[in-house]
Amino acid sequence: MNFLLLTLYSLSLFKNIISLEKDQNCDRENCEDDRVNHEKEKYKLKASWKGYLDNINSAVAKFHDCSNKKCGCYSNVIDQDLQLWRDRGGITKHDFTAASGKGTHYQIINHKLYRQEDCMFLFRCKGVEHFILEIIDKLPNMEMIINVRDWPQVPVWGEPLPVFSFSKTSNERDIMYPAWTFWEGGPAVWPIYPTGLGRWDLMRDALIKKSQEFPWEKKAPIAFFRGSRTSHERDPLVLLSRSNPELADAKYTKNQAWKSDKDTLYAEPAKEVPLEDHCQFRYLFNFRGVAASFRFKHLFLCKSLVFHVGEEWLEFFYPALKPWVHYIPVKTDLSDARDLIEFANANDEVAQGIASRGYDFIKDHLRMQDIRCYWKKLLKNYAKLLKWKPVRNNKLIQIHPEKKSS
Repeated sequence: MNFLLLTLYSLSLFKNIISLEKDQNCDRENCEDDRVNHEKEKYKLKASWKGYLDNINSAVAKFHDCSNKKCGCYSNVIDQDLQLWRDRGGITKHDFTAASGKGTHYQIINHKLYRQEDCMFLFRCKGVEHFILEIIDKLPNMEMIINVRDWPQVPVWGEPLPVFSFSKTSNERDIMYPAWTFWEGGPAVWPIYPTGLGRWDLMRDALIKKSQEFPWEKKAPIAFFRGSRTSHERDPLVLLSRSNPELADAKYTKNQAWKSDKDTLYAEPAKEVPLEDHCQFRYLFNFRGVAASFRFKHLFLCKSLVFHVGEEWLEFFYPALKPWVHYIPVKTDLSDARDLIEFANANDEVAQGIASRGYDFIKDHLRMQDIRCYWKKLLKNYAKLLKWKPVRNNKLIQIHPEKKSS
């Protein structure tokens, strides 16, 4: 029996040696056939990516960069948000009164700003007021209800109400305005942003500088995410990171809403990572939070490739950013996340091109002057729709510009 096994092993070994010699001494025709077959196998691996490449090529061919003149990149958002009220012939006093419980009451009278005394989130109100006060000399009299909660207030199935909100989905009719976080009132993240994320002008400068320290070739070629578990939609990326750390580094942090180990999927909470340090990674994932994500605009300025999960939530500047042109769209359930990361790794030049276009768009079209332009155009067009003449409400307090430090 042992002799038989030894004989079979020897024959197998001899066959392998002969095969190896044949491979090493193949003629040109046979070697070429082997090379072609190898290329076919490689193509099979990439067949699922053809759709991505087609999407990119088609989207880039159709894209035309917008003009900053007269808020050209975002004017259509203002038009769409106000069209409901144009169709209704304007905003009546009754409409306004019905909306009064949905946000904070403001008035602009003779180039002065007034607000109801109590504001649910004072720093958010200050973030809104900063921009209005900057342009108030150019604004007519008006009054408005500005919602500083996370959630929009006017569902499509309910009564139309003239309420300003920073974010919404297609299921709401709120009028979008630039979020307070462009100045202050963003989420407080201890210890990196203890007073809240804000000052877009300063963050822009810091991120652009950091992107220069970490050009594409120096970035780690993996997907990166740090954040709290505000939504279970983030779970698949965290789990992918645990099973395939060569593809992703995604971990949950601990925030003020943390209740148990379940909120970090039973792992130790990760340390918070400043936005500037995200620039060390080639692929950055953006998820919605309670509503639209405040981090979205920041990620582009790392000049990394942004993977944007879900298309439901909007801020005013989102529609101008195009999937496959400026970022990679990812399904909400992340069922395509792994394939997209692998696609980006295997198509480096394509991935870098999308990252560069996203960076250029935010750098060139989402400046502080663009925020002021949007506020001015939005409020001027809104004021034209009011069907009554606002009269100073003595219950409101005057909001003064903050004194500039010397």
